[in-house]
Order: sequence, then structure tokens, then C-alpha cells
Amino acid sequence: MPHGISRRHLMIKVLATSAFLPGLGCLAKASQVEGLTPLDTKDSTASALGFVIDAATASSNPLYKKGERCASCVHFLGQPSDATAGCKIYAGHSVPASGWCTVWSQRPG
Repeated sequence: MPHGISRRHLMIKVLATSAFLPGLGCLAKASQVEGLTPLDTKDSTASALGFVIDAATASSNPLYKKGERCASCVHFLGQPSDATAGCKIYAGHSVPASGWCTVWSQRPG
């Protein structure tokens, strides 16, 4: 009697393993955000780009349009529902979802 693995057994293992992969991705993403330092508005790049922690305070900036905020920006590395996430513009820093800067660009979708 051969002691091999059947295709049925292999498929069960593959399907069971693939069910856990999305969860592992979420855990990895969460740990990456925790490793980022919050962006300080006094940071030279942040101040040059008019970064504010609360988009409601950006109304004095002529480039700001009502409704724009980090969570809806293409550079925001998290989901729109995340409270904070990384940003493509401010590498190594996290930004709040409610923030805004002059580099804001609408997220597709």
C-alpha cells in the first residue's frame, strides 16, 4: 500500500490554508502601522505641504476643498475606515484619517 498523499487530502489542506491567508495579511498590516511614528505638523516636509491633523482646520488653505481628508486620498496606505495609516508622501510616519495636505488626490472608486 503506497504511503502518499491523495489529491483530495491535498486540496483540503490547500483550501484550509488559503482561508487563513487574508487574516495573516491584516495582522502584518496592523504591525506595520504600529511601527510608524505619527507625523508631526512641525516636520519640515509636513509644514511645506500644509499638513494639518484635522482637515476642518485647512479651510484657510486655497487648495483645500470641503470633504478632502487623508482617508479619501490615494496616498493613504490604509483603508478609508482606518483611524491612522501610513502615507506614500511621508515615509516612516503615520497620518490620521482626518488629516489633510496639499498633495491630496482622490482615491479611485
